[in-house]
Amino acid sequence: MLRVVMIFAVALTGVVASGVTARAGEEPLLYFNHAYGVLDRETADAIEGSAYLREFADFQVRTTTGADGRTWTGRYLMGRETYVELFGVGDLPGQDGTLGSAGLGVSVERAGDLAKVVERLPEYGVPEPVEFQQTRDFGDGVPVPWFDAVFTDTRYDAFGAWGMEYRPEYFADPRGNTEPASGPGDVGRERYLSDGYRDHLMRNVTSVRLGVTEGDLADTVPLLRAGGFAVRTVAGGGVVADDGTTRIRLDAVARDQAGLRSLGFALDRPVAERHVERIGNSTLVVGPGARAGWSFTSGEE
Repeated sequence: MLRVVMIFAVALTGVVASGVTARAGEEPLLYFNHAYGVLDRETADAIEGSAYLREFADFQVRTTTGADGRTWTGRYLMGRETYVELFGVGDLPGQDGTLGSAGLGVSVERAGDLAKVVERLPEYGVPEPVEFQQTRDFGDGVPVPWFDAVFTDTRYDAFGAWGMEYRPEYFADPRGNTEPASGPGDVGRERYLSDGYRDHLMRNVTSVRLGVTEGDLADTVPLLRAGGFAVRTVAGGGVVADDGTTRIRLDAVARDQAGLRSLGFALDRPVAERHVERIGNSTLVVGPGARAGWSFTSGEE
């Protein structure tokens, strides 16, 4: 999902509250689904050609056709419930293809929960949430409803976040390669993703850290709070948000410092020795144990 499909214009001033904010005794409605980042060309090309990443994760390079026939080609690391999508400078048109652009998708596990998030958003300073339906074209020119989405604002500097709920039409289409429902109302992440992760080390994304502008941060926090994330401010500006399984850190920075900074992973099995893999201007450290971390720097630094 790319912000290039956001075709609305809504004025909004976001508010970041101090302290930890989560509804006591309630499970979150939204959970980390995936993040994407636009990297320097050297790193993006190195990721695409990396033999090690094909061992480490269920790694894919694919082109997707979304709303209005717009397409994007991403490099994907797919886990059990979560994934990462990586681009190089110029892979996306316009502002979305610039170095440091990034996005965050958070999704519901049960049908109807996105509507609850939308109902909550006015409590957190979003009087007019922007709702949108994304479609996917599997190549026959017929758009299939993919997921419903909600945004707090469609104006952004370099980063945006959206809430998601997968559509029953998508699960019903065999070309989506999704899994059967585990019970009534299951529209969850594990159902959406395949079990290809079982043949690789990477199991899930456990942390993501991004640099975002103050304006983009202010537009993102209300969505996380309405979705039930535990949100707290951190020294130096920014927030840490946690859904119980994935930790998201958003650092407030100038636009020229924005972008994907690091990822953390849980492995499907522990490894005995530490492995360091340099991939373009990034470093992936795997093990020892059942954890891995991937740090990114700009090729322009």
